[in-house]
Amino acid sequence: MAGKILIIGACGQIGTELTLKLRDLYGNDRVVASDIREGNEELMNSGPFEIADATDAPVIESIIDKYGISKVYLMAAMLSATAEKAPMKAWNLNMDSLFHILNFAKDKKIEKVFWPSSIAVFGPTTPKNDTPQTTIMEPSTVYGISKQTGERWCEYFHDKYGVDVRSLRYPGIISYKTLPGGGTTDYAIEIFHEALKNKAYTSFLAEDTGLPMMYMDDAIKATVDIMKAPSEKIKVRSSYNLSALSFTPKVLAEAIQKEIPDFKISYDPDFRQKIADSWPSSIDDSEARKDWQWKHDFDMQSLVKEMLSGVSEQLNTAK
Repeated sequence: MAGKILIIGACGQIGTELTLKLRDLYGNDRVVASDIREGNEELMNSGPFEIADATDAPVIESIIDKYGISKVYLMAAMLSATAEKAPMKAWNLNMDSLFHILNFAKDKKIEKVFWPSSIAVFGPTTPKNDTPQTTIMEPSTVYGISKQTGERWCEYFHDKYGVDVRSLRYPGIISYKTLPGGGTTDYAIEIFHEALKNKAYTSFLAEDTGLPMMYMDDAIKATVDIMKAPSEKIKVRSSYNLSALSFTPKVLAEAIQKEIPDFKISYDPDFRQKIADSWPSSIDDSEARKDWQWKHDFDMQSLVKEMLSGVSEQLNTAK
């Protein structure tokens, strides 16, 4: 593999696990992690790390030059629930960071870019069930607006300048390894911690709120696979729909009750309910499955077992 990999936003929920996976695949010294703050011990000790603000183009460029970077994974972003509290800060972070990387690729400083989009690009007017790849997109959140805009710019830079940029519309991502970062799907991680600690959880989404979800290992696999695929296989240069599971808080609670029979759930929807109501409840990702042979590994019960086992181990270690 020519050139090295840079992950910007490496200390976030997806960035942390992506960094460790890429280091495992390509070698620790070939994968440079960067973030505005330091990350967990495993991330910091396993390979090179640089403190960097994703919106600071000269600093990012100096890291690219210093390490001979050829591929950039731009994972830095302010997520949906947090972005609603600081709209302009979120817009500036989410958009400026992308422009810098697309321009570096246009100027041939780097060869390939991964940038994550999200189901947040869809809105209240989008078909909710089996949302197609190409459909009405009228997002009603700051995060969604920034991701939809980013998709348009990614496609523009590919069509106009030949930039090899690849993107996935992530659903809600579930993992026990890194704490959630202020998203609307965070309940699906919190519920496991509370089920094990207190045998009870109060969901901030209503019981029948269906959303597309995915276990972290599948999200990392999709990210690695799309970047490995030959360029001619990537037909969509805005962002691919990506899907694995769709469920409601009630269905997830029932799956947990199969493992912890006395677990109880209650519901007290907050401001995140309105965000969730604007998103699809299931996604059609047949184009990703056709173009670069995407497929997920984790079903509902295997996800629940992995999460309960991982969180349980964490809680025991913390004692």
